[in-house]
Amino acid sequence: MGHDHDQVASVSRVEYEVAEGEDATGEAIAVAFTRALRESGLAVPITATLNFATALDHVGVGERQAPYWAGRSTLLSKPEDIPVYDRVFAAFWEQKYGEWVNVEGEPPPATLALDTDEEEADDSTEGEDDSDDIQSVRFSRAEILIDKDFSECSADELHELQQMMLQMRFTTHSQESRRQTPAKRKGRSPDLRRTIRSALRHQGEPVHRKFTRNSVKPRRLVMILDVSGSMEPYARAFLRFSHAAVITRGRVEAFAIGTRLTRLTRHLTNRDPDVALRAATPEVKDWSGGTRLGDTFAEFNDLWAIRGMARGAVVVVVSDGWDRGEADVLGEQMERLHRVTHQLIWVNPLKATEGYAPVAAGMAAALPHTDLFLSGHSYRSLEHLAALISTSTAR
Repeated sequence: MGHDHDQVASVSRVEYEVAEGEDATGEAIAVAFTRALRESGLAVPITATLNFATALDHVGVGERQAPYWAGRSTLLSKPEDIPVYDRVFAAFWEQKYGEWVNVEGEPPPATLALDTDEEEADDSTEGEDDSDDIQSVRFSRAEILIDKDFSECSADELHELQQMMLQMRFTTHSQESRRQTPAKRKGRSPDLRRTIRSALRHQGEPVHRKFTRNSVKPRRLVMILDVSGSMEPYARAFLRFSHAAVITRGRVEAFAIGTRLTRLTRHLTNRDPDVALRAATPEVKDWSGGTRLGDTFAEFNDLWAIRGMARGAVVVVVSDGWDRGEADVLGEQMERLHRVTHQLIWVNPLKATEGYAPVAAGMAAALPHTDLFLSGHSYRSLEHLAALISTSTAR
C-alpha cells in the first residue's frame, strides 16, 4: 500500500507539471509520463522517450487506446513491466490511482517507416479516410541502430551513433579528498582560524565553533582501448564513446593499446567529434596491428597507473583478450592494476556472441582480476556500461 501511495504522489507531481500549459505538446507529455514510469521503478532509456514522443505526434492523445499502445510498444522492454505500466497509465491519463488500466481490443496495426523525412502515403491519397482503422506509427532510425552490432555499421551509421553517444550521461560517484573545506554544520575537525575570527565579534568568546570536513571530488575514469586488428570493427565505435566521455565529464583519461601505449586524452578534448577523431587517429601508430597486452599494461602501470592515475579510479578496458604475448605477464599486470583501482571493468565485444566462452589465454589470465565482465558490441551495451559507471560502488 505504501508503494502505491508513493507512486500516486510521484505521478500527481508529474501531472501537475504537464497540466501547467493547456497546449502541452506530445514531447512534453512523453517526458512527463516517462518520468512517472521511472519514479515507479521502470528503467526507460532516452531513446525510448524520443520514440514515444514521435508516436504521440502521429496517433494523438485524444483517446486512451492510441497512447496506451504507443507507450507499450516503445517504452517497455520486457513483459514483467506491463503491470506497473498499466497502473501508472491509469493514474496519469485517467486519475485512477491504485487501479489497473483496461483497454479493450488489440493493439492497432502499425506501418513501419524507417525514413522519418518521407511523407506519409495517405497524405497524397484524396478521398480516402482510413484514420479510424489504421494508425501509422513511425520509428526513428535510432530504434534500429541501438541494437545493431558495431561491426555491421557503416561510416554514416557510426557518425549517427556518435551523436547519440554525446547525449549519454557520463557521471560517477564522488570520493573524499584530503583537502579540507568549511563545514556548514559540525564536521570532523575544528576550524581554529574561522572559530577565532568569529570569536572576535563576541568579545573573544567562541560562541560559534567552526569545523571543517573533507571535500569531495568525482572519481577519475580511465578508458583503455585495444586497437589491434581483431578489434578494428569495434575500435572506431569505442573511440567515439571515449570522446563522448572525455567532453561530457571531468577527470577522464583515454589510452590506446596494441603493440604500444598511446595517450589520447589531449586529442579527444575538442568538442567537435570530427576534429577530435582526425587528431587522435594519426597518433595511434599501431592501429589494426598486433597485440602485446601484457607489455603495454606493464608500461601503463609503470608510467601512469601505479603513480596515481588509476588509484581510486574506475578503469574500463575494451579488448577481446587476444594476445600474442605471454598470458602470465598479462595476468600479473592486471593483478597490479586491480590492486590500486576502485573498480576494474573489462568490456569484450565477443561476449555477446552465442556460445562464447573466455578461453583465449589472455582473456582467461585477465578475467580473475576484473570486477565486471561486460559485452560491448552495440549502442545498447554502451548505455548499460555508462549506467554502471554512473552507479559504481566500492568493492
